[in-house]
Amino acid sequence: MVSDLIPTIGLEIHAELKTKTKMFCQSKNDTDETRPNVNICPVCMAHPGTLPVINKEAVRRVLMVGYAVGGRVADYTEFDRKNYFYPDLPKGYQLSQYEYPLVEGGELAGVQLTRIHLEEDTARSQHDDTKGVTLIDYNRAGVPLMELVTEPVIHSAEEAGNFARELRLLLRTLGVSEANMEKGEMRVEANISVAPVGELGTKTEIKNINSFRAMERAVSFEIERQAKLIERGEDVIQETRGWDDTKQVTFPQRIKEGSADYRYFPDPDIPKLVLSEIPEFSWEAITKDTPELPWEKRVRLKAYGIVKDDIELYVKDEALGSFFAEVTGHLGEDPELVKLASNYIASDLVKITRLRADTRGQVRDDQTRDMESQSEISIKPDKFADLIAMIAKQEISSRAGKDILLRMHTEGVDPRKVAENEGLFQSNNADDMLPVVQKVIAEHPEAVSEYKSGKETALQYLVGQGMKEMRGAANPQLLAGLFAKEIL
Repeated sequence: MVSDLIPTIGLEIHAELKTKTKMFCQSKNDTDETRPNVNICPVCMAHPGTLPVINKEAVRRVLMVGYAVGGRVADYTEFDRKNYFYPDLPKGYQLSQYEYPLVEGGELAGVQLTRIHLEEDTARSQHDDTKGVTLIDYNRAGVPLMELVTEPVIHSAEEAGNFARELRLLLRTLGVSEANMEKGEMRVEANISVAPVGELGTKTEIKNINSFRAMERAVSFEIERQAKLIERGEDVIQETRGWDDTKQVTFPQRIKEGSADYRYFPDPDIPKLVLSEIPEFSWEAITKDTPELPWEKRVRLKAYGIVKDDIELYVKDEALGSFFAEVTGHLGEDPELVKLASNYIASDLVKITRLRADTRGQVRDDQTRDMESQSEISIKPDKFADLIAMIAKQEISSRAGKDILLRMHTEGVDPRKVAENEGLFQSNNADDMLPVVQKVIAEHPEAVSEYKSGKETALQYLVGQGMKEMRGAANPQLLAGLFAKEIL
């Protein structure tokens, strides 16, 4: 790609909202339903004479997102008919919002937002190429769907991927959507153009992307494809393209429609909404139960001196984040104890829980790697806090702490009882350690000689042998001092 070509990317992201019923009827909203066409009714199937009724909870959930990202929440809003014909659209039009969206503006992950609006989902098409038929499952038709549109201010595939992941994290934190891409609960469409600096390029839209990694690859490919066309003096066609994950290429699907092609007009059957007249939609009512947002949690955890990677772990893994919060509560939020607890959670506990998950046959592919891991933690937070306090007070060694932690996870043991029953409490009595030190020195003359010649690692080796002799029940710092004194 020539150096003066700049990619510009805007995202359109749909997320199915987690409500009990569909957007305009009382049919069940259940993404786990496998039987086709059971969660349907005359309203979502568009039978003559039926009237839609707005799902208040769906509106509230979009407003939660709008307030979280600092958007301008509308006072007046209405629903429009977006007209197009396709088998997965029972009405022959989609109920959506065009001129008066629920939310305008806002920012997330450093990316400016254009709008967030509410609409209904379409049915699901199931293509059988062997029989040459397409079946339609209308369970999804009418499910409340939030659409978020960004400004075209993204300039790389990585930035696009980071934004989409941060949005999913926000949706899950607020509890408004599960946003599982592999289940179609969150779908990303990317609008991409490449042009010289200061010029506008012709954009293409990529649809049917089923994972964040696939989105990043598709965007990267499309940037390169358009750049090559421009370098050859050829035109980029404004069109909708799909992504072939097997061939790792985008391919043309249809010429991209403009808003005029959909012939939007206000739906005559749905009342207009003046949000200021509805107490449940006020800022106070919406935000009173808002949980700690991801960026707020990052700032709070950073104050403890926790490293960035560990902070992201607690922000993105709900189970680990909740466990960490409970542990810190038991530790009195002492900064040094909190940092020590974080080290053991982010390294040892994570390793234990993830390895256990892998041994049960957890599949590792692109889609599951896009899902944030959810650790299975069987240890009680107060017992984990007890273990950390024992390590901090040097009652037990770090090695003993790691061994006890594994047993806490697999056997549910009490850390203090294990240390007492198995003699793991560290000795701080030099008289108890001296015979062990003398024994190790006698058995390892080469290491002693190396230490005398200035090799510091030899001392660590001797300390390790001493710790082994005492089954970890010795203060390693005191042990090292005894070795140095006896040798020199």
